[in-house]
Amino acid sequence: MINKPLVLTYLYLLIYILLSSGVILYNKWVLSPKYFNFPFPITLTMIHMGFSGLVAFFLVRVLKVVSPVKMTFEIYATCVVPISAFFASSLWFGNTAYLHISVAFIQMLKALMPVATFSMAVVCGTDKPRLDVFLNMVLVSVGVVISSYGEIHFNIVGTIYQVTGIFAEALRLVLTQVLLQKKGLTLNPITSLYYIAPCSFVFLFVPWYLLEQPLMEVSQIQFNFWIFFSNALCALALNFSIFLVIGRTGAVTIRVAGVLKDWILIALSTVIFPESTITGLNIIGYAIALCGVVMYNYIKVKDVRASQLPPESLPDRITKDWKLEKKSSDIFNPNTTGDNSGGNLSNSESHIDEEAPLIASSRLSHIGRSQVGNHSA
Repeated sequence: MINKPLVLTYLYLLIYILLSSGVILYNKWVLSPKYFNFPFPITLTMIHMGFSGLVAFFLVRVLKVVSPVKMTFEIYATCVVPISAFFASSLWFGNTAYLHISVAFIQMLKALMPVATFSMAVVCGTDKPRLDVFLNMVLVSVGVVISSYGEIHFNIVGTIYQVTGIFAEALRLVLTQVLLQKKGLTLNPITSLYYIAPCSFVFLFVPWYLLEQPLMEVSQIQFNFWIFFSNALCALALNFSIFLVIGRTGAVTIRVAGVLKDWILIALSTVIFPESTITGLNIIGYAIALCGVVMYNYIKVKDVRASQLPPESLPDRITKDWKLEKKSSDIFNPNTTGDNSGGNLSNSESHIDEEAPLIASSRLSHIGRSQVGNHSA
């Protein structure tokens, strides 16, 4: 028999991998001077944010698919605004990197994401410095350095843009955890776009006006409505697919899917963009960095599971309770007769036989409920 939930989960993962790879390759094709030749990454990012904000507004205010959260001016100013600023920065820097370096090398640099996230978490106080994690971060960094050294078309400007975008995204993730979770605010993809996309659009307007607007001449711009519309639609669909994958799977599955997506994307980019060549040193360095990423993910998953386990296992608890009950029933009373002692013994035995299974079953159900809750989460 076909396990329909499992099939649906793998279908969502496949959609996520295809959309994520497709958006990255599509953005590269649009921005690259060798192909569609629209070298304005801030403009492209603003198109994405404007389209996503309009769709989210239509879903929330017109169709009322979801209800807006209780958003006060204080929460918006202290939470949404800084998160939107770093979100806009990460998209801006990440898209600008496509103008200077290849898609394959960008994916290799993205192996630095755990390093950036851990560093920002330590700086913000949400995580503590640990030797095992630090060693993994060193391994990832060494692998990325080797991969960069082996890059044929290495460009320092594009590398700086990409690394800056990675650290901006890491800071956004940490701020989301620190600010929104402390306020008890939970946002689904639609409400996230509803609040964050317009604010990110406003933040992008300033660098666009200063950097790209003076260079844009209408006569030289190759504008195609269907290309930009389909590009923005793919970016919007990617956001929704991430939500579906998170709702269906756990963090481990998503990270494994991300690693698989990176390998597929590196292979596809060399086929679609012939100038994106890969050397043996690239592969060796990326493999080293990937080992560090896998070890980091293993440590994090192990920490989460350790925090979810009860302080004592079920057999230990049952043994301890049985010993306590047995100890209380073995107290000798010299004032009782043989018949009375026999009666007391039988009563104590019946007490152990009835109460011990009751304690075991009640604690088993409690542990079972906690494990089911953790698994579903």
